[in-house]
Amino acid sequence: MPSAFLEIVQLDSGEIVLRNSDGEGEPLVNIRFSAAAKDYIGKSEVDIAKVMIQAGIQAAAHINEARATGSDSPRDSDEQTLH
Repeated sequence: MPSAFLEIVQLDSGEIVLRNSDGEGEPLVNIRFSAAAKDYIGKSEVDIAKVMIQAGIQAAAHINEARATGSDSPRDSDEQTLH
């Protein structure tokens, strides 16, 4: 049975992952910063990854809420702007 708790972990490879706290199965999210990004953000990798994951979870919740209420979600439109 999958764990009900999630954790954000920085692996030995430097990759930051969101995974089940029991460590079983593949990570739900993987974040890997390029060398240039690491130079820019310094030692803030984990803090930035946490914010990125939180934003993704909030976006997923908004999309699911819109679908549940019958509203158009951003994925329902033909055109999307990526920044």
